[in-house]
Amino acid sequence: MLKTESITHSYGEGPTAVTVLDDVSITIPENGFTSIVGRSGSGKSTLLSVISSLLRPEQGTVYFKDREITSLSGSEIDRLRKDEFSIIFQSHHLLPYLTAHENVLLPFLDSLRPANEQLLEHGRTCLERVGLKGKENRLPGQLSGGEQQRVAIARALVKSPSILFADEPCGSLDKATGNEIMGILQDLNDEGLTIAMVTHERVHASMAKDTILLEDGRTL
Repeated sequence: MLKTESITHSYGEGPTAVTVLDDVSITIPENGFTSIVGRSGSGKSTLLSVISSLLRPEQGTVYFKDREITSLSGSEIDRLRKDEFSIIFQSHHLLPYLTAHENVLLPFLDSLRPANEQLLEHGRTCLERVGLKGKENRLPGQLSGGEQQRVAIARALVKSPSILFADEPCGSLDKATGNEIMGILQDLNDEGLTIAMVTHERVHASMAKDTILLEDGRTL
């Protein structure tokens, strides 16, 4: 579904420049669950930013569904992210004054038109899929950290993406809650969703189907 060819990226300029990705070529298979692991500073989050189109690499090419996306225009990238990609982070980024249901529907609330009943029901279904049935009207402050991350996952699912990118999705959670979130991701993958996940937890990485190991910006 997604692959890179010879991705290279640096931060800084001149003699102080630091190369964080060095000739990286990877493949994310369709319906796969791929973990990207490595020590702090290995380049794993930068790689996720590149493959999710949040960052344009200095060199190299990214392909999604056999389409070269590295050189797309800003508006084309925006359309790709809207139609095909969803991303969850270590921090859930929920709006504190919106309910769980309203936060889930945020990707569609970009106009003055109210959400129709079909969309409202879709949002409730996404919350139910992550175990939050009955908590649709709670504000983020009324939910636990794990429940807030479940809302973030539901918000990512509401667009029915082709691929889900996850950057340390369990990084701020305790062990038990993190395992619950990983269980949800495994279930979603079993249903056919392609997932690419950055994690520093080897246990969580082992729960994926494939692992990409980075060290000093290169794959091992």
